Amino acid sequence: MNLESMQLLLCTNGADTTKPALAYGQWLAEVLGKSVVVLGIAEAPKQRDKVVGLMNEVMGQLEAAGVDAQSLLREGTATEIIAKQAQKGTYLTVVGPLGRPVLRRILRGRTFRNLLAHISTPLLYIPALQTHLKHMLVCSGGLKYSSNLAKLAMDLTRATDAHMTLLHIVEPITLDYPLPREVQAHRQDPLEADTPHARYLQQTMTEAQEAGISVELKVRHGHIVHEILNEVREGDYDLIGMGSTHSSNSLRHLFLPNVTAEVAEVVDCPVLTVRFTPPAGE
Repeated sequence: MNLESMQLLLCTNGADTTKPALAYGQWLAEVLGKSVVVLGIAEAPKQRDKVVGLMNEVMGQLEAAGVDAQSLLREGTATEIIAKQAQKGTYLTVVGPLGRPVLRRILRGRTFRNLLAHISTPLLYIPALQTHLKHMLVCSGGLKYSSNLAKLAMDLTRATDAHMTLLHIVEPITLDYPLPREVQAHRQDPLEADTPHARYLQQTMTEAQEAGISVELKVRHGHIVHEILNEVREGDYDLIGMGSTHSSNSLRHLFLPNVTAEVAEVVDCPVLTVRFTPPAGE
């Protein structure tokens, strides 16, 4: 999975809360030299004029900036249409909060969780206005499940000349067998451990350095969600990268927290999620 082959899919249902995502997507398209599809969804007949007006405004700005763009207008439920369109091409989908009433979010779930569950391609969630990228935090779950995220993160940081921090969290031991003991023995310097996680971290660091990316490794100890949020609060990050191995309605979600969603729904900066897709034959 690489950035070179992707288009940007900018999404709006006409809500003011989607404007930061449209602005971020326009900025990103200019920086990366990417073509854009502006997807507008009228969820009710009375909203059509507002959606069309916002789409025309964005298309005019993209044209003025010299960005190759086309627009699509659809009617129906925004999350369903966005997910359906995202699966039709090689997209980086850029979306923000859809301005849902509180009761609707309670009954039908939050926008981000719904999209995360149904979009297998990369998803960039923009909760607030921001148009720069100088420092990216990449939250590594280790092993192959973060490989797609790492590749896309390296493409973005290289294109924007941003610094990348690779975050690795050592969780408390819950089972006593050789692998956790090895991890704990090297909890301060995980690269020294003889574990699959250590080999993945070393490989990612090496690939980033060879690509000319400014990169560092940070290690924290504790529960994953808490430590990611603590790092975000303490650091100065413009973008958070999260790997996703399962959709939010998977069997795993019945037993373990959806780390990606729990982080994205709290932080104020953009969140990039990239789901792991196993190679053919696995």
